[in-house]
Amino acid sequence: MTGDKGANGYSIFQDTMADMTFPQIVQAAQDRAVVLWGLGVIEQHGPHLPLATDVYMPAALLRRVRARLKERGVPSIIMPPFYWGVNHVSALFPGTFEVRPAIMIEMMVDLIKSLKKDSFSTLFCVSGHGDALHNRTILEGVRRGADESGIEAYFVGAPSFFSRLDIAHDDPNVLPTVQEVDRTAKFLDVHAGEFETSSMWAICPELVRTDILSSLKSTDFVLDDLMEWRKGREHAIRKTPQGYLGDPASANPELGARIFDEHARIVAETIAAKVGA
Repeated sequence: MTGDKGANGYSIFQDTMADMTFPQIVQAAQDRAVVLWGLGVIEQHGPHLPLATDVYMPAALLRRVRARLKERGVPSIIMPPFYWGVNHVSALFPGTFEVRPAIMIEMMVDLIKSLKKDSFSTLFCVSGHGDALHNRTILEGVRRGADESGIEAYFVGAPSFFSRLDIAHDDPNVLPTVQEVDRTAKFLDVHAGEFETSSMWAICPELVRTDILSSLKSTDFVLDDLMEWRKGREHAIRKTPQGYLGDPASANPELGARIFDEHARIVAETIAAKVGA
């Protein structure tokens, strides 16, 4: 199993604007390429996954989305990922960085204005992080960035994801996906569990501590446990002292590859439908 590797190893810049020259950016804008942007965080992901898990995953997803859009005749370009995001739940764990929502919003607005300066007109954002405050902050940044730049900007996500956040599906800056990825489990699997570990194993196998997976006991949480954990900070440490919520020992790279392929297809179909392709 090989991961998503650039010429010099794993890179969140792989296939993004960061590795392009400015004439290539000019050409992409002239080709009316849509912009794809993943927004994650640097936070703890248990004893077995790297801090940048929520950055690596949307980066890998968007590379697949870009390839599928190309098949549909939709040119796209990937913005370098945003990784200094909002962490509420895991804030007190070592390795988790906190950024205030207001700072994140201002950063997003300036970056979206930079896209407008370069003549891009349409932006699609995806989140790599489940924290509710982080995702509400993304939506506010998308709204303000769109209003102040004139760019058409959308936050793309599963309908159930927006429902959990109490975000209206008909919000003008929200784009619910046409389908949802099937990720059913006996118990809740929310953070660094079976699904996230499988996904990282599929794309960045060298960064997963597979040697300790079998020693990580499933948390077997139900809804009440989840609600307590989502209070964050000391509550999260008390509920999940090892930093994961789910069953990482059940992870396998084949499951992760299936999740990525299915998610990429759904996101690409949603974007293509939005742009009329």
